[in-house]
Amino acid sequence: MTAYSDNGTNVVMTRDQIFEQIDTHGLRFIELWFTDITGGVKSITIPVKQLPRILEQGAHFDGSALESFARVAESDMLLMPDLNTFTLLPWSDPIEKSARLICNVLTTEGTPFIGDPRAALIRVLDQAHEMGYSFKVGVELEFFLFDRYDTPTPPEPVLSNDSDSYFDAANDASQHIRRRLAGALDEMGIRVLSAHHEIGAGQHEIDLLYDHALAAADKILTARVALKAMARQQGLHCTFMPRPSAKLPGSGMHTHQTLHDRDTDRNVFYDESQEYGLSLVAQHFLAGQLAHARAMAAILAPLVNSYKRLGTSFEAPVHVAWAHIHRAAMIRIPGLRPGNEQHTRLELRMPDPSANPYLAVTVMLAAGLDGIQQKTALPPPLEEGIFQQNRARLRQLDVLPHSLRQALEVIEQDEVMLAALGPYITDRYLAAKRQEYEEYTQQVTEWEVQRYFNRY
Repeated sequence: MTAYSDNGTNVVMTRDQIFEQIDTHGLRFIELWFTDITGGVKSITIPVKQLPRILEQGAHFDGSALESFARVAESDMLLMPDLNTFTLLPWSDPIEKSARLICNVLTTEGTPFIGDPRAALIRVLDQAHEMGYSFKVGVELEFFLFDRYDTPTPPEPVLSNDSDSYFDAANDASQHIRRRLAGALDEMGIRVLSAHHEIGAGQHEIDLLYDHALAAADKILTARVALKAMARQQGLHCTFMPRPSAKLPGSGMHTHQTLHDRDTDRNVFYDESQEYGLSLVAQHFLAGQLAHARAMAAILAPLVNSYKRLGTSFEAPVHVAWAHIHRAAMIRIPGLRPGNEQHTRLELRMPDPSANPYLAVTVMLAAGLDGIQQKTALPPPLEEGIFQQNRARLRQLDVLPHSLRQALEVIEQDEVMLAALGPYITDRYLAAKRQEYEEYTQQVTEWEVQRYFNRY
């Protein structure tokens, strides 16, 4: 299993460079990160003196840590660090200064573990590589910052740490924390394109620059951990919950996508001779994502709470449709200045920031590649406002699932999505998410009490 194998890029960090960084910064510990199937970050801490052995032999661990709800059959696993993911952790205690390496999960025989989400992404990237492509993504990461609470059960977040809105020149405290957060990401090698206030009170967005898909997924994972840790140091709580309150808009993770020629790195989505500048490859890729959109929802909108955003929150998509301009479409083609046509891309607006980034990018790419392989025809765009369309046209459009339960039912019938994830991840992901949904349906909410307690 190679690092960033989607385009054959060589590892940029060597062992010698890593140990030089350790000496320069006086590092004492290394955190070995990996994820479980639902995207939870797991970590093993080792003293730096153990790193040479770990880089040679891997770190043994109990494979049950990969599951959030059950033990795996193969309990003995190996963590093999990816040298390309070495980065300092700027929030670590100066006395216990630490760095991080993201790991691939292997069996004791040294083969990729079929339950490792990172391995699933590498498999579909290898498929793209065989077809002559590399895949790049960039994300708009939305989140809320609330005043810190220390109670075991978080209260209704009625007061955010600011009351500004979309692109406002926010108050000094809000500007300060956003700059601190963006600066921390930059220290970790996560390139920030821009940062701004979002429409909701206390809601922010940090846009990450394009990167090769595996590196991008690593950076999304890292950014979520970093932003929460740095906010905590500022006395704030950062949440990537898709809709933390009915009084606030939802948070999305709009994902910009491009396919590139494997050998030349040329953007293969652009063709000036085609309408909107979309090449036939881009059209088929887009059509593939539309065809599998309802199934992708189970991965891209993975929480019960995700469906309090989709279809209800401001500009969150409802219909399985694409457009060149309209922001309510599930996929849009961002406008470009003349001369920037090589930046032609697809913006997928369905994902939210709670998604496992490895599985999210896996299903996005698998759906697009299936469209290319099947030469799936692209339906007409919805250029005018979707809700101004005539009723007959609207009735012909598919709509995204309205609940996690429905999304799970849809993905279970989609062979392309199941093949991309593999049977091991699929079975355990579905089981975990069904358990989550069942627990949700058994709750008695404040809304029910207020509506029914005195009436019946």
